[in-house]
Amino acid sequence: MNGGHLPAAASDDLKSPLLPVVHNDEPLEKQTLGHHLRTIFTPKNCYIALGPLLCAVVCLCARLGGEDTTTAKNMLGVLVWMFAWWLTEAVPMPITSMSPLFLFPLFGITTADHVASSYMDDVISLVLGSFILALAVEHYNIHRRLALNITMVFCVEPLNAPLLLLGICATTAFVSMWMHNVAATVMMMPVATGILQRLPSSPSSSSEMVPPAVGKFCRAVVLGVIYSAVVGGMSTLTGTGVNLILVGMWKSYFPEADPISFSQWFFFGFPLALCLFVMLWGILCVLYCPKGSGKLLSPYLHKSHLHTELEMLGPMSFAEKMVLSVFGGLVVLWMTRNITDDIPGWGCIFNGRAGDGTVSVMMATLLFIIPNGIKKGEKLMDWGKCKKLPWNIVLLLGAGFAIADGVRTSGLAEVLSKGLVFLETAPYWAIAPTVCLIAASITEFTSNNATTTLLVPLLIEIAKNMQIHPLLLMVPGAIGSQFAFLLPTGTPSNVVGFTTGHIEIKDMIKTGLPLKIAGTAFLSVLMPTLGTYVFGSKGGV
Repeated sequence: MNGGHLPAAASDDLKSPLLPVVHNDEPLEKQTLGHHLRTIFTPKNCYIALGPLLCAVVCLCARLGGEDTTTAKNMLGVLVWMFAWWLTEAVPMPITSMSPLFLFPLFGITTADHVASSYMDDVISLVLGSFILALAVEHYNIHRRLALNITMVFCVEPLNAPLLLLGICATTAFVSMWMHNVAATVMMMPVATGILQRLPSSPSSSSEMVPPAVGKFCRAVVLGVIYSAVVGGMSTLTGTGVNLILVGMWKSYFPEADPISFSQWFFFGFPLALCLFVMLWGILCVLYCPKGSGKLLSPYLHKSHLHTELEMLGPMSFAEKMVLSVFGGLVVLWMTRNITDDIPGWGCIFNGRAGDGTVSVMMATLLFIIPNGIKKGEKLMDWGKCKKLPWNIVLLLGAGFAIADGVRTSGLAEVLSKGLVFLETAPYWAIAPTVCLIAASITEFTSNNATTTLLVPLLIEIAKNMQIHPLLLMVPGAIGSQFAFLLPTGTPSNVVGFTTGHIEIKDMIKTGLPLKIAGTAFLSVLMPTLGTYVFGSKGGV
């Protein structure tokens, strides 16, 4: 009888091990000294040792100048340690992101409580709430319904290949505005490749000759998805972690200044993203959608195909409508917290105590309260559905804020700025594109977030030496770090597109290089014009 016992597979059984037990079945005679040495001296273990080794060299040998630079030198050593691990991925990136929690107190940079506070502030709350909402959208397949509906609008008869490409890219950019670039790419790529599956992939797959236009259109669609996700993510704070790192560093370095709100960033980021999007679409049309390609693609693509897929999803359920309502309500609250100086938003009711993260978590909480209308007592979301929360991004954001605060409080930023005095006489029109291009080059080999974390504190000091508003350099550096358009390893979104097999590195370079140059040009023009108006950055802070 087992009436009084829990099932053997019960997840709450305290006696069951948290992790599976690993049994070493290798014979003892094989475990020799040489065997143990080979398992210890591996390339990854050497990379692990490289971090603390470089840190020790910096702390013992670096000469920064000045009377008391011990803390600044320790901070530089910790930075070298962390970036060595980030670049080599010797330790998983989320674990490296948590290292300031023990390195900063041990090296006398700051207290444990102070560094821990960097890992949970209003910006982190904004990320968590928006990620939970994105998971709800994904769980109820709303993104697929949205993609099919919008694509159907652009799939006219006779087929117009540039117009259909515009619909796929516009849908991806819109989805990426409200969730992380990688999540948007992962969501949209199956939708895009599902459309491409109707096209013959090679001459061997069909008895008829496959027109070259088919292969070109496939490349255009995949490139359009990965680059549109990046461009769309630039327009909102929640679109990418880089924007959130920038906002967090701004608040950390200039706590007395007004924080950058969701609506404020949107009024600058959206026009920039729109210019880049039009340029992207134009480049793809010129390179991959030659004249007459629509006529060649029409036998394989038809509006009825999309309509059939949409019918398979069925009518919109109560749960989908409620998730969309919560999502729409959150966007409205984000956009209306601060409107203008003359027309204050709802944030004035709370005397500035409520932030964008406040409403983000509040609206995400509603998902755990509102019934889904499917099963009695079941809500729109439960914690089991949140297991896919990207904690690695949350921890990386926290590490970026901690590093920014450590560079400032340790005096390292002031020490490094002494070598940048020559930039005081440099004209802004020359240094802004240079900053953007430097960030855009570094980001091809490191993560966007790591590039921003490294560059922005230095750009703040350069701006102080130039006696200009810090955002005039911080924004070009942060946005430039998102221009990872040339290599598959530049960002996970590129990897998602590259693994489809439709594109090669030469396709990314052919499309990404003019897009990177155009982005630098647009940013150099918009920042000193529209940027000074939106951010109020005509003078210094």
